[in-house]
Amino acid sequence: MAKRARVRAPELVGKGGWLNTGGKDLTLADLRGKCVIVDFWTFCCVNCLHVLDELRELEEKHRDTVVIIGVHSPKFVHEAEHQAVVDAVERYEVHHPVLDDPELATWKQYAVRAWPTLVVIDPEGYVVAQHAGEGHAHAIWKLVEELEAEHAAKGTLRRGDGPYVPPEPEATDLRFPGKALLLPSGNFLVSDSTRHQLVELAADGESVLRRVGSGERGFGPDSFSEPQGLALLPDGRVIVADTVNHALRTYDPVSGVVETVAGTGRQWWQGSPTSGPALEVDLSSPWDVAYFDGQVWIAMAGVHQLWTYDPEAGVVAVAAGTTNEGLVDGPAAEAWFAQPSGLAAAADGERLWIADSETSALRWIDRDRVVHTAVGTGLFDFGHRDGEAQQALLQHPLGVTALPDGSVAVSDTYNHALRRYDPASGEVSTLATDLREPSDAVLVDGDIVVVESARHRLTRLRLPEEAVRVEAVAHRTQRAATEVAPGPLELDVVFQAPAGQKLDTRYGPSTRLLVSATPPELLLSGDGAGTDLARPLELNPAVQEGVLHVSAMAASCDDDPSNEYPACHVHQQDWGVPLRLSEGGAGRLALVLAGLDEG
Repeated sequence: MAKRARVRAPELVGKGGWLNTGGKDLTLADLRGKCVIVDFWTFCCVNCLHVLDELRELEEKHRDTVVIIGVHSPKFVHEAEHQAVVDAVERYEVHHPVLDDPELATWKQYAVRAWPTLVVIDPEGYVVAQHAGEGHAHAIWKLVEELEAEHAAKGTLRRGDGPYVPPEPEATDLRFPGKALLLPSGNFLVSDSTRHQLVELAADGESVLRRVGSGERGFGPDSFSEPQGLALLPDGRVIVADTVNHALRTYDPVSGVVETVAGTGRQWWQGSPTSGPALEVDLSSPWDVAYFDGQVWIAMAGVHQLWTYDPEAGVVAVAAGTTNEGLVDGPAAEAWFAQPSGLAAAADGERLWIADSETSALRWIDRDRVVHTAVGTGLFDFGHRDGEAQQALLQHPLGVTALPDGSVAVSDTYNHALRRYDPASGEVSTLATDLREPSDAVLVDGDIVVVESARHRLTRLRLPEEAVRVEAVAHRTQRAATEVAPGPLELDVVFQAPAGQKLDTRYGPSTRLLVSATPPELLLSGDGAGTDLARPLELNPAVQEGVLHVSAMAASCDDDPSNEYPACHVHQQDWGVPLRLSEGGAGRLALVLAGLDEG
């Protein structure tokens, strides 16, 4: 085993305290003798949710030697609320201890720059690896096996149960429901996401008539995995976004039959096909679906795109978005999204409304496939402000509902509110407050039925004739800015192929780097795409601060000359690095994709 730098792991501290430990506060000393994986995550981030799924098998197979510790490090104001973290831990079935770190204290101690980031600590308490982004499960698995062997031989490995203590389950008919649909019968169909089921409720929105699915996470004919979006097809079937299965399913409310119509059950990665027979193309966390312009449109949250599924031809294809995360309007092929999570076709059929959650934006695409933004400015500005759309603010909305008058209701999830945007006046108003993480809404006989996800129920409201007055509040994502010198800046994305792997160069360059900035004037040179993970940048001395957006990808394959078809692995991450320009600041910016940077 290669010798590693001996870096003592900083202590784990957070003002919010510990979850899933039975009330006990943990220290690194309590974990001595275990292989510890620290997962820096925030529950708004779909990439963080992907990592939770990547780690499930490792967590189960190595339960007696490995302890995973989640450090919840919030991006949005709502995510700093302790109860919201408690809810998220249950919602996403996090079966390991979680430290609630609302002030990013441990994040700063570990010099973390991005969600998600994984840090591996050996049984003696030293940091041995750091990985940003997704796709590192295989490398971490191999490293854990090496650490187990090394420390078993040294006598420093401690086997046995870890510190995880599951919370007491609560009995409710729904548990963190995601989306809802009004069936032709007048009943409601709800995606009961945490229980991996669909639930049919009577017209009262409360009485349970039928449950669809075993309730166990899976990909069989009687199972789902955190289903979300629902849409009615012309033939009466319901199309279901089976989010964590990376698939589309159909459900027939009459026969009860569930079928898979798109996706393979595997997550899409860069380089995979983006169109073709629906059952042969990988998808990535489809979060919502809507029938628009003769096709099923898919909010593909996992890759920041919109896709389409043609039920007649049985094919899928990318419809909008480049996979780059951000807010860029224009022709569909050039637009950028950030975790689109809600879709609704306008009443006149001329536009598809989009809740673009990570940019806290309301957007739409027209029938000419041009993308527009009604509300929202980018990844880091959010809040609750009504008035002119250009000045209005949302906070991580997950749902949109087209209203008969041409306006749209927005489930403004992290503001616990229902908002309205009127294209005719260009105004945003608040329809209702004091909801709890509303994630969708359905029109019923002039009323609107809201999915209150964190209250585990549907709530029926009368659409008000007058808006609710709300005191305006604006926020920016708060992270410490990196002090850099104006002028030349060396950007270095550190990637070390995991043990037993090498960069995959069989089909050309195995790495990709994309750089941009907010504001764009921050960069005088060095923006754009390339294949080298190191790049010289030129920062504009006239711009005092901004955000550097960096997206990196590297592909590695098992280094076994005897294997004609080695397994390959894709590692990828997006960073948004706040910069402050000052004389005497750093001339190099290192971002760790995989490995340990000692520079």
